[in-house]
Amino acid sequence: MSRIGKLPIKLPQGVSLTVKPDNTVTVKGPNGELSQVIDPDIKVEIQDGEVVLARPTEQKRHKALHGLYRSLINNMVVGVSTGYKIQMEVVGVGYKAETRGQILQLHLGYSHDIHFEIPSEVKVEAKTERRSNPVITLTSNDKQLIGQIAAKIRSFRAPEPYKGKGIKFVGEELRKKAGKSATAK
Repeated sequence: MSRIGKLPIKLPQGVSLTVKPDNTVTVKGPNGELSQVIDPDIKVEIQDGEVVLARPTEQKRHKALHGLYRSLINNMVVGVSTGYKIQMEVVGVGYKAETRGQILQLHLGYSHDIHFEIPSEVKVEAKTERRSNPVITLTSNDKQLIGQIAAKIRSFRAPEPYKGKGIKFVGEELRKKAGKSATAK
């Protein structure tokens, strides 16, 4: 058995899961509704308030799908019950982040500003407190979508290894390199 796939998923209070005949799993909860199409080989069953996934054979493909779909369904259950939050810090002199509705405006030292439109499923907020770096906060119930958006925002100016300037996740430890050292003659 797959170590991940064999673990049951507990459904919190107020969260319901339905499996349609076309193998679409829909999870509803206080934070919204998410759905995912599951491979026809993987069987999803609800037993005593827990979701259990089963695979037909021990083939490598079935083992991989077993763990994958268990993780995806668990992420959906957590998303509709508690949600996900990612905080990113903009580090650099003159670097700024502002929000106007669902548009994130970034000043990252380029000759132009970057205007990035955030999908409506993700809430974005940018705060700049006095004498601290701007912090971008993303909240959503969809873990895949929020991760993709955070990766895209980070790609606009990834942290560089010498001074650490760029967009990084809050709490992320960057490995810095030593710069050139002058030789004494």
